[in-house]
Amino acid sequence: MRAIWKGAVSFGLVSVPVKLYSATESHDVSFRQVHAKDGGRIKYQRVCAIDGEEVPYSDIAKGFETEDGEMVVLTDDDMANLPTTSSREIAVEKFVPAEQIDPLLFEKSYYLEPEGTGAKPYALLRQALLESKRMAVVTVALRQRTTTAVLRVRETEAGDVIVLQTMMWPDEIRQPDFTVEAGDVKPAEVKMAQMLIETLSGDFDASEFEDDYADAVNAVVKAKIEGGEVQRTETSAKTGGEVVDLLAALQRSVEAAKTSRGEAEPEKPASKKAPAKKAPAKKAAAKKATPAKKAAAKKTTTKKAAAKKAS
Repeated sequence: MRAIWKGAVSFGLVSVPVKLYSATESHDVSFRQVHAKDGGRIKYQRVCAIDGEEVPYSDIAKGFETEDGEMVVLTDDDMANLPTTSSREIAVEKFVPAEQIDPLLFEKSYYLEPEGTGAKPYALLRQALLESKRMAVVTVALRQRTTTAVLRVRETEAGDVIVLQTMMWPDEIRQPDFTVEAGDVKPAEVKMAQMLIETLSGDFDASEFEDDYADAVNAVVKAKIEGGEVQRTETSAKTGGEVVDLLAALQRSVEAAKTSRGEAEPEKPASKKAPAKKAPAKKAAAKKATPAKKAAAKKTTTKKAAAKKAS
């Protein structure tokens, strides 16, 4: 894991220097849009909707579309005057009961690791959050924009870790535009539903659930690879080993899985520059081969002479 941010958690007069790590990563299956005939990747051009001309990056600006469809173009000066911050502080605003935070507000999760002298105050904050059963509501600047977040403790294989979870702003939560009728629910039906809940009750274990869709896609792709149904395109040939599509990603995943299981490490493809280094050896081999060719020529001449004498 690589730290993506460094700063300090401050609550009262206590400061905890920390590193920030992304706590999640998406394994969602993604596809490329390709030409069905030859597998070539589809390219898109930046074309102006008004004049139909392709627009270079240097002429592209940021635009804000109003509710009535008008477009407001923002210049670099406009963007420079927007409120931004480079603060490295995670400021605790208050500690609130955990049940008061609606999970719908949670957005992205990060692990906090104590840095340097922060081990003891980190442990203090972690223990205080656990025993009080509260979350710390904080403000933090990520990517130069201030956002609200919470600090809570998560149990992991490496021990209890403080997690920072950014939150959406209240006006970003949509309200349903429909109503749900209470309905005429009978006491016997409620009792039966409660019995069903008790029957299906248990502890949550995330490992019990699998992404069947991703597994099915991987199986289909693997079968096609084994069956030789792979199209070699010019685009993929010029990548130099870079992961540019699902097939390449899957192949690297298989190699990584074998390595993690302690199986033999797959042979790495030779670098494109390798032949250049071996060039002198090839020349030397060619020189050595010259006497052999001359010897072969002498044998052929001898055979022809013998044939003439025989005739």
